Amino acid sequence: MWCAAVSGSAAAQAAQPAQPARGGNLNVLSITAINSLNPAIQSGVATGVPAAQLFASLLQADARWQFKPYLADSWSAAPDGLSYTFKLNPEARFHDGKPVTSADVAFSAEAVRANHPFGPAMLAALDKVETPDPHTAVFRLKQPDPALLLALSTPSLMPILPKHVYGDGPIRQNPHNNAPIGSGPFRFGEYKPGEYLVLERFDGFFRKGRPYLDKITYNIVPDRAAAALAMQRGDIQYVAYAPFRIADLDRLAADPKLVVGKAGYEGVGALNWLAFNVRQGPLANLKVRQAIAYAIDRDFITQKLQRGRSQPALGPIHPSSPLYDKTLNPYKLDLARANQLLDEAGFARKADGMRFALRLDFLPGAPDTSQLVAEYLRPQLAKVGVQVQLRPSPDFPTWSQRIANWDFDMTTDAVFNWGDPVIGVARTYMSSNIKKGVIWSNTQGYANAEVDKLLAQGAVETDPARRKAIYDRFQQIVNTELPVAWLNTTPYSTVASKQLRGLPDGIWGVFAPFDEVYWAK
Repeated sequence: MWCAAVSGSAAAQAAQPAQPARGGNLNVLSITAINSLNPAIQSGVATGVPAAQLFASLLQADARWQFKPYLADSWSAAPDGLSYTFKLNPEARFHDGKPVTSADVAFSAEAVRANHPFGPAMLAALDKVETPDPHTAVFRLKQPDPALLLALSTPSLMPILPKHVYGDGPIRQNPHNNAPIGSGPFRFGEYKPGEYLVLERFDGFFRKGRPYLDKITYNIVPDRAAAALAMQRGDIQYVAYAPFRIADLDRLAADPKLVVGKAGYEGVGALNWLAFNVRQGPLANLKVRQAIAYAIDRDFITQKLQRGRSQPALGPIHPSSPLYDKTLNPYKLDLARANQLLDEAGFARKADGMRFALRLDFLPGAPDTSQLVAEYLRPQLAKVGVQVQLRPSPDFPTWSQRIANWDFDMTTDAVFNWGDPVIGVARTYMSSNIKKGVIWSNTQGYANAEVDKLLAQGAVETDPARRKAIYDRFQQIVNTELPVAWLNTTPYSTVASKQLRGLPDGIWGVFAPFDEVYWAK
């Protein structure tokens, strides 16, 4: 259980009785508005957290990155690595009572590939899904795919959708995107945009006797101080990707009714960065981007602003990954070098000391990891003559629409590696993934033919040493060309009531089903 991963004392309190208690409601905090409840077309925490309860994936992943059955009872790989055969649980049903079949799996794979922000990269190796019978799905690959099973292990990446519901017309206009029908442990109850989402126990869930909870309510509380007080009062009992200020987290950790932990984020591998729109203006000039990178003090961000809870990030792959290149240029603070580069780029200081102005957006709902960093960057970049104009967004949908439609100069962001570069890294840098209107695609507009080639090679290479060499070269190129300036690892936390039991303990944390969660008596 997640509680067991927090501390020894939490593990003792989390010891399960012989029979988990059934019933009760769980109030979960959501700090931002929900754009869509269909994870096949929308990435992100606001969508992925409830979607993990509404939809099921073929597999699950435990804390050791090992795969376990979910909708698929079993699976096998061909000796040449070019096909995977999945045997579906014959008892699985969608929330409308229709059976889950291999046709739904095939439809879902194509829907994700066509509509998910990083579907094209994640499923690039897929040729087709064959359906020899209703309970057998065969993934035929054009080349080996070292990340396929990982992609199939969470509904946030690969939800199995009912073809009879989502296959009628354009999926992005489907009315069930915000009133979903899935096969997860909870079914859609009620959604009041900007206020709450209610999920109810699905009594037809194929894992008999589960879920234990009657209901999960996602409470949308944009006011972080009010949300923290609600957790202390017990009105809200769980939040992952906790959006609180660090001081609030310290206070919550001292509350004897709560547990604050860091487990469950291994799969996402989150990085904070400053993204550049490289299409036009000063940021189209490489020397300008490099100058900005040299003007940022990452040690100040990690040690002062985030109180040592994060570490500097040097490139597109998370430091915890075996593919991480430790030799990258760290862009240590060097204002003299930054000023030199800006002079060389042809942007001389004007009478007021400024060279040019850039608008800076920041991810809402993340005060210490996004907003505070943006506020720091304004006076910091002014030191080298870059006038920063902050543009806050009232909610996540507003911010995501601006960035997805390329209406930005720079933005802070928290972006996930999703366990493998094929899934969560390539999407940001592939020129084929420059898609207007799609958040967390290549919104920067970055294009490099060698990078495209390397990412394609890394996606199919199964030899660990050769794969590492491919991704090292990729990291070196983008570390030089800087479509984004990486800042730090993202210090996520989970806050939960000590009375909760059975919380997921795998690498995906809250992106896994809550069918085993129950209240201790």
